[in-house]
Amino acid sequence: MAEADPGIFSSIAPIREVTVADAAALDAALRAAKTPFVVRGLVEDWPLVQAGLRSGKAARDYLLARARPRPFTVAVGTRGSGGRLFYDAAMGMNFQTVQAQLGEVFGQIDLDEGKADAPPVYLASIDVHDFFDGLHAANHADLGERSCIASIWMGTPTRIAAHNDFPDNLACVAAGRRRFTLFPPDQFRNLYLGPIDNTPAGRAVSMVDFHAPDFAAHPRFREALRHAQVAELAPGDALHIPSTWWHHVEGLAPFNVLVNYWWRDTPRWLGQPQDALNHAMMAIRDLPADEKAHWRDLLDYYVFENSEDVVKHIPAEARGVLAPMTTESTGRLRAYLLRALSR
Repeated sequence: MAEADPGIFSSIAPIREVTVADAAALDAALRAAKTPFVVRGLVEDWPLVQAGLRSGKAARDYLLARARPRPFTVAVGTRGSGGRLFYDAAMGMNFQTVQAQLGEVFGQIDLDEGKADAPPVYLASIDVHDFFDGLHAANHADLGERSCIASIWMGTPTRIAAHNDFPDNLACVAAGRRRFTLFPPDQFRNLYLGPIDNTPAGRAVSMVDFHAPDFAAHPRFREALRHAQVAELAPGDALHIPSTWWHHVEGLAPFNVLVNYWWRDTPRWLGQPQDALNHAMMAIRDLPADEKAHWRDLLDYYVFENSEDVVKHIPAEARGVLAPMTTESTGRLRAYLLRALSR
């Protein structure tokens, strides 16, 4: 797999590294963090990590022994793509998504290992608890009382375009090597994001090829690089990616495994901000300018500023969804929106 041009990436600032002595120290570091950080060797004692240090085949055997007999979703890219899972020339996808038993997937990886033109194979965001028996119990990071989604990502050398996620993320390399290139949330304008409703994996991605940036087509990407941070992770290393930070992810070894944990500091029963953005594009974006200005003012008033002036003239028991959201009020509002959208 081709390495990124060192003339472009060698000047990117490294992601800061921290040392944590135990789970309490990790918890404190996560609570205090506003920017990404790396913890070297955080999960180096995992049996999966130890298997991967022996070989990629040993890691696959370890995982296969614990996999449930059910179909896994796998993306299979095109030969000669350099591992980049992205759009094709017609803005379709340059990979196919298929269902297969994990043994079949790993068997093909065994056959293709070492072949320069092998198509990339990627199993993304597989739920650890649903697809494996005993894997989490033997291989997990202690994140205290956080309610986390634990996912495993497995595959051959790949390049995943820069994207962001709403939850906070702790990404732990269990086998192989990964390079993460991160950007602060406010750099989205300089990353040249693609479509929102036609994406490789559900999130808008940067259209820039990080291995061959076209600065004529994407001149603001130079500014994004000024704010970028990069880290290459070895087996056992972990990276904290704060909510909404953009991240470009590369699997660098012949076989790579990552286990990540997502969590939200806000209650899970709250809505997804991306849904609100999608609805706003449908309902507001194409209105006349004066009407858009009115709705912008209302959004500032009710959502972004949300000062005491919004509700102080309304009896507390009558404020409805203008009061702080609860499970009950969120449920009522969600039901109202579903009825409105179905008309």
